[in-house]
Amino acid sequence: MVTIQEVEAWALALPEAVQQPHFEKTSFRIRKKIFATLDVPGQKAVVKLSAIDQSVFSKYDDAIIYPVPGAWGKQGWTMIELKTVRKSIFKDALHTAYATVAPKTLAEQVDKKRL
Repeated sequence: MVTIQEVEAWALALPEAVQQPHFEKTSFRIRKKIFATLDVPGQKAVVKLSAIDQSVFSKYDDAIIYPVPGAWGKQGWTMIELKTVRKSIFKDALHTAYATVAPKTLAEQVDKKRL
């Protein structure tokens, strides 16, 4: 299980990440680009992944990590059930989402810390 506080702390620990409202959700952005959103009442997060990364993470358990229904999911937006996902899997997906939208120099900083 991943808590809302953990999602916020991990997302904001990434270089230059900021938290901003996004409609009825909370978004996490890097230089104005969203890499994750948080649905507090629904206890879900959505992360931006490449099609390949989305497929890989969904294979973990497609009841826990799965494409957002419709066109958004086809663009890589991936839902994660916070109540049932393992912390290590969530953190890996969050870092991957960040690296998907962050400038290369910032993404490399995160990759070096993960090694």
